[in-house]
Amino acid sequence: MVRVHVDAAAPDADAIERVARLIRRGAVIAIPTDTLYGLAADPGNPAAVERIFAIKGRQAGQALPLVAADRDQVVGYVGALGPLADRLAVRFWPGPLTLVVAAPPHLAPGVTGGTATVGIRVPAHAVTRALCAACAHPITATSANRSGEPATELPDAVVAALGDRLDGLVDAGATAGGAPSTLVDTTGDQPRLLRSGAISWDDIERCLQLEP
Repeated sequence: MVRVHVDAAAPDADAIERVARLIRRGAVIAIPTDTLYGLAADPGNPAAVERIFAIKGRQAGQALPLVAADRDQVVGYVGALGPLADRLAVRFWPGPLTLVVAAPPHLAPGVTGGTATVGIRVPAHAVTRALCAACAHPITATSANRSGEPATELPDAVVAALGDRLDGLVDAGATAGGAPSTLVDTTGDQPRLLRSGAISWDDIERCLQLEP
């Protein structure tokens, strides 16, 4: 396993490009996000996506979330955001809010879990966004842990749990930890909370000017 150390606030461009090349070639790499460490792979590569499920011991049918460099990359990859998703993206990205939108046809089948939708966000972490930019498309970011075990903000804990199964680790030190991203379905006329997380539902309602 390749372990690449980078500065969390100002990651070295050459190091980021080195990791991006691995991801583009089908590798599965543990990466930091603004919440916890995640597993990054090319969401359009079926073999890489299948490896994530094997690494985590995760059953098929559970969707994998994506992260992106910025809103423009999200739109370029999944298409134009609807009014709900767009308003929330403007308010909360970069940040720990995952928006569920219609999945584009070029995703590997395992990413959507058979739902025809995908969760995506722009994280408030310079390393994650730099990797997405270097890959030129969003990447997966499901938590870097065995299924049923706690997710972690510590790179050494990732190594202890998954080190012999990963192709690499981007070590930017401990992440912020805490709650995972809030997960909101924006595919209908009204937003639907799928998972409570770092952004409160009250804040989402206020953003959309909804009655509680």
